[in-house]
Amino acid sequence: MTITSALVLFAVIWFMTFLIVIPIRLQTQGDVGKIVPGTQAGAPEHHNLKKKAMITTAITVVLWCVISGIILSGWISVRDIDWFNRMGPTG
Repeated sequence: MTITSALVLFAVIWFMTFLIVIPIRLQTQGDVGKIVPGTQAGAPEHHNLKKKAMITTAITVVLWCVISGIILSGWISVRDIDWFNRMGPTG
């Protein structure tokens, strides 16, 4: 795995994890009871994005280490997910 592919893998895992973490413990204006005129009740009141970004980074480091270890060890390769045998023989 090259440096570029390692960084791309980290970025993909980070953004996927961030999209999962964003709605966790989100307080909307409707939940708090202070709806600003012109906004929807589902608009966030307290989003804590900095804390969620830090949590996302910690989770991503762990996931990236596991996935990179699997890729670098050769335990799972591209040929393992070639279900239609389009890559041809290994010789």
